[in-house]
Amino acid sequence: MRLAGKVALISGGARGMGAAEARLFAQEGARIVIGDILEGEGAAVAAGIGAKGGEAVFVRLDVTSESDWERAVATAERRFGKLDVLVNNAGIGGAGRLEDTTEADWDRVMDVNAKGVFLGTKAAIPALRRAGGGSIVNISSQLGLVGMDDSSPQYQASKGAVRLLTKLTAVQYAREHIRVNSVHPGPVVTPMTERRRADPEVYKRMVSRIPLGRYGEPDEVAYGVLYLASDEAAFVTGSELVIDGGWTAQ
Repeated sequence: MRLAGKVALISGGARGMGAAEARLFAQEGARIVIGDILEGEGAAVAAGIGAKGGEAVFVRLDVTSESDWERAVATAERRFGKLDVLVNNAGIGGAGRLEDTTEADWDRVMDVNAKGVFLGTKAAIPALRRAGGGSIVNISSQLGLVGMDDSSPQYQASKGAVRLLTKLTAVQYAREHIRVNSVHPGPVVTPMTERRRADPEVYKRMVSRIPLGRYGEPDEVAYGVLYLASDEAAFVTGSELVIDGGWTAQ
């Protein structure tokens, strides 16, 4: 039980990588607060965890809303007595070249992917402090590290922002025993990538860039997040865990 006795809040936990993280954390002994705007799917993930003997609760969480974040953190403390781990997992994609990107396109992705991480971190730090420390894991992307010719500027900028915000937060709060790290997945089989995976040409092009020759699976990312959330990573902060099938090694 690598997370025995810990309480974790996972944004975007209703499906994809977030749901995989929630299930794995529960399997490893954590009590889980699942936050998402997808109420039916999020409640189903929580119910599934409960059916297997775990403890989980769903809260509606729009990560661009400071009051939603405050309510989610308060739910963790009220329901389970504390908060030890925050996973800023929620995110959305984007499309289009820079000149084709509208201000609204830019703002929408930056609000969810960058502002959402800022607001979640801000809301969680007082609770982590009350718990005597803890771990924040921010889900960035391999495209928060390197450029890509057919990605969108708003997506790449948002994921790069997550990387640097992670490092700043790690340095500012290390003395309070709050660790902060980023995870950088490559292409993963999730609902967010479904449309691009369904296009044979796009799929072939994406796989050609991955030395391991395939998309990753949500559980393969979740195990990395589990490590950073656990006490096994007690001396790890401000770091980047890249889980990309070799994309950035080239």
